[in-house]
Amino acid sequence: MSRKDSAGTPATVALTRAGVPFTTHAYDHDPSARSFGLEAAEVLGLPPDQVFKTLLVDTGQELAVGIVPVNCTLDLKAIAHALGVKKAEMADPRAAERSSGYVVGGISPIGQKRPLRTVLDETAVLHDRVYVSGGRRGFDIGLSPTDLLTITQAVLADVAR
Repeated sequence: MSRKDSAGTPATVALTRAGVPFTTHAYDHDPSARSFGLEAAEVLGLPPDQVFKTLLVDTGQELAVGIVPVNCTLDLKAIAHALGVKKAEMADPRAAERSSGYVVGGISPIGQKRPLRTVLDETAVLHDRVYVSGGRRGFDIGLSPTDLLTITQAVLADVAR
């Protein structure tokens, strides 16, 4: 990881400060791509189940984060159960951007403006390394699932479908 790459986003700053090893993977984002996550997996030559997307949900009481493989959807009932609430729905994109400090398509689970309760899909631990948004479109970071759990203070649960 070069110094230039590690200084670019709140996510990389947070990882560097915490001493968490990570790799950076920048690519030219295609604005016409239908799926930010699937685009990342394809461009980086990674299996889609190893690249994770960050989704914000609204429980009616708070916003929370769900992290699932890019080839899956977030099971709203399962994340509600994991969070101990009755229901969850996808957060309004503007609310997600305000809360996280990132733009949709570049929301990282790391270095958000406000720490939110986070649930990581349990399939993450099947990999030695997972990839998540680095905080902007066209920029992913790779790290161990254990480090991702620690830095986000996430819980593991079966929340992907």
